[in-house]
Amino acid sequence: MYRQASRLLFRALGGGRPVGRAFSTNAPAVPVEDSAFVEAWKKVAPNLDPPKTPLSFMKPRPPTPSSIPSKLTVNFVLPYQSEISNKEVDMVIVPATTGQMGVLPGHVATIAELKPGILSVHDGNEATKYFVSSGFAFIHANSITDIVAVEAVPVDHIDPSLVQKGLADFTQKLSSATTDLEKAEAQIGVDVHSALNAALTG
Repeated sequence: MYRQASRLLFRALGGGRPVGRAFSTNAPAVPVEDSAFVEAWKKVAPNLDPPKTPLSFMKPRPPTPSSIPSKLTVNFVLPYQSEISNKEVDMVIVPATTGQMGVLPGHVATIAELKPGILSVHDGNEATKYFVSSGFAFIHANSITDIVAVEAVPVDHIDPSLVQKGLADFTQKLSSATTDLEKAEAQIGVDVHSALNAALTG
């Protein structure tokens, strides 16, 4: 039954033909009205104003520069504070789930999920390093990168002895876990503390 759901959805949307989806780089530079929705609404409820659609709330996409700028603009935010705001740097390296990813000016537009690891911000000869627990990096075609992390701390604020103790504790919990939930929680603890340990020793 569920196997036919996608086929039925395609049929309902496009008469059985595959429905193309625009890339984010093809998004309009100015807000536009969803004319097809508005026309359909007027047929159903001609006396009521059509409700707002997501397109009505979208901000215009920033223009893509004709030449690659010399600097990358970085925004790095946490749920409770902004660590970096509109700072121009040479490069950032993010701990993506697919591996360490370097971002330079002119990088192709990308969304990367972050795993526990080191986020490093390079500006000239200086490199500021943070340990991030998880999050996302939004890399835009106009050489602006927005990084959102659930939790982050400068690497030099981490206590190595507490990391070793946490790693030992969670390793013990993993070996003695009896339920799937206990195993999952212990494995997350081991993964995070292993990444912290690697950040300090590497």
